[in-house]
Amino acid sequence: MKKHVGLMETVCRDAHQSLIATRMTTEEMLPILGELDSAGYAALEVWGGATFDACLRFLGEDPWERLRKIKEAAPNTPLQMLLRGQNLLGYKHYADDVVDAFVKNSIKNGIDVIRVFDALNDTRNVATSLECIKKYDGHAQIAVSYTTSDIHTVEYYVELAKRSAKLGADSLCLKDMAGVMTPDSAYSLISALKDAVEMPIQLHSHATGGIAEMTYLRAAQAGVDIVDTAISPMAGGTSQPATESVAIALEGMGYDTGLDLKKLEKIADYFKPIKASYVESGLLNPKVLDIDPKALIYQVPGGMLSNLLSQLKEAGAEDKYEDVLKEVPRVRADLGYPPLVTPLSQMVGTQAVMNIISGERYKLVPNEIKEYVRGQYGQSPGPVDEEVRKKIIGDEEVVTVRPADLIEPEMEHLKEDLGDIAKSEEDVLIYGMFPEMGKEFLARREDPYYDVPLQTVKASINVK
Repeated sequence: MKKHVGLMETVCRDAHQSLIATRMTTEEMLPILGELDSAGYAALEVWGGATFDACLRFLGEDPWERLRKIKEAAPNTPLQMLLRGQNLLGYKHYADDVVDAFVKNSIKNGIDVIRVFDALNDTRNVATSLECIKKYDGHAQIAVSYTTSDIHTVEYYVELAKRSAKLGADSLCLKDMAGVMTPDSAYSLISALKDAVEMPIQLHSHATGGIAEMTYLRAAQAGVDIVDTAISPMAGGTSQPATESVAIALEGMGYDTGLDLKKLEKIADYFKPIKASYVESGLLNPKVLDIDPKALIYQVPGGMLSNLLSQLKEAGAEDKYEDVLKEVPRVRADLGYPPLVTPLSQMVGTQAVMNIISGERYKLVPNEIKEYVRGQYGQSPGPVDEEVRKKIIGDEEVVTVRPADLIEPEMEHLKEDLGDIAKSEEDVLIYGMFPEMGKEFLARREDPYYDVPLQTVKASINVK
C-alpha cells in the first residue's frame, strides 16, 4: 500500500499574504472554493495570519463574515487558520479570556484546525490557546518556528515536540518561515521527531531560497504526513512551492497524495487571470517571485529582506544593505537567537538597520526591543548577551513569569468600551484586535457617514 502524504493548500491565506500583502478579496475566492473543496486536499488554509487585519484595513470586509462564507462554500475539507499564540491575530499579548473568546468564535464560525505558534517557541505562550482549542473541539496543531543557530539543534526541536505532546497537541508543524530548511536537515529532524512523538508532522516552508521543493521530497522520505503548497499561479518566491508540481513529484516517487490533478488544473486556470490582474495593478511585484539564496546564507525571510531594503531606501542608505545583512545574525546572537518570524523578524531587522546607520551598536533601540529584553514577549531561546542587556535596559528587572499572567481579564472592558456598536462577541473581538481601526469599521457598518462632517454629507446629497 502506498504511503500517503497530504497537501494543504495555502492560496486563500499564506500564498496571497506572501505575494500581495493579503489583498485577495472574499469575492475572488468564493467561485473556486467548490473545486478546492473537492480536489482531495488534507486541509485548506483560509484564515488567520494577516487576513483579519487586511480585511479591516484594506478591503472593508468583516473577517468573520469571510470565514462563514468560506465554510458554506467548502463544507467538506478541514479549514485551517494560523494563530500567533497569546498574540492571537494582533501584535501584543491578550488576556486569557480574550484568547478563549477568540478560539471559541473561530471554531464556531467554521475553523477546524488551528495552527498555533509563538515567535520565541515559548510553550507558555501557546498553552492557553491549545487548552481552548481542545475545549471547543478543534484540532490543535502546535507550530514550532524553525531556525538555525548554535542552540537550535535536533535535540532542541525534539524537546519542544515532547513538550507540545504533553500539552495535548493533536499534530505538530515545523514552520520554516524563511524557507531555509535544507533537504538533509529536514530528513534528520523529521526522522527524529517521528521517533520521539506519536502525532502527525506537517512541514511548512517558502520557496524563497530555491530549495523548498527538494526539502519537501526529502521530508516525505522521512515520513512527513502533510506539506503546505500553493496552486501554481500563486506559488513560488516568497509563497509556497506549487501544489501540482509537488503532487506530481510525490506521486512519481510512489506516494499517494489523494489529489485530483484535473481539478488542480481547473483551480490553476481560475487563478491565472487573477494573478495577471495583480501584476498589472502593481500589487504583485515580480521581485517577490525571485529566488534569493541569500535567505539561506543570512537565514533571513524573503519578506524581511525587502523590508530591510525599503527601510534603507527611506534613510538614503541603500549602499549599507550588505552591512545590514551581516549585522542581522549578530543582533540575533546578542538577543539569544530568536527565530525570525513576526514580530521578531521586523524587530531584529530594524535594530540591525539602526546599528549600521547610527554607526554605534544599540545607540538607538526601538521600544519593542526594550520590551523583548525585559522578557515581555516571553523567554528568549538562549540568554541575552549581558553587556547588550545592560546597554538596552540598564538594571531594570526582567519578567520571568508568563507575560499574560500580568494581564487582567479584558473582555468585559472591551464590551463596555464598544457599547451599542457591538452586535456580537465577534464584533467585540474585532475591536479587541485592532481598537481604532476596528471601531471605525464597526461604526461605518452602522452609518457610512459616521465620521464625515455634516457639511460634507449635505454637499454630497445636493450633488446627487
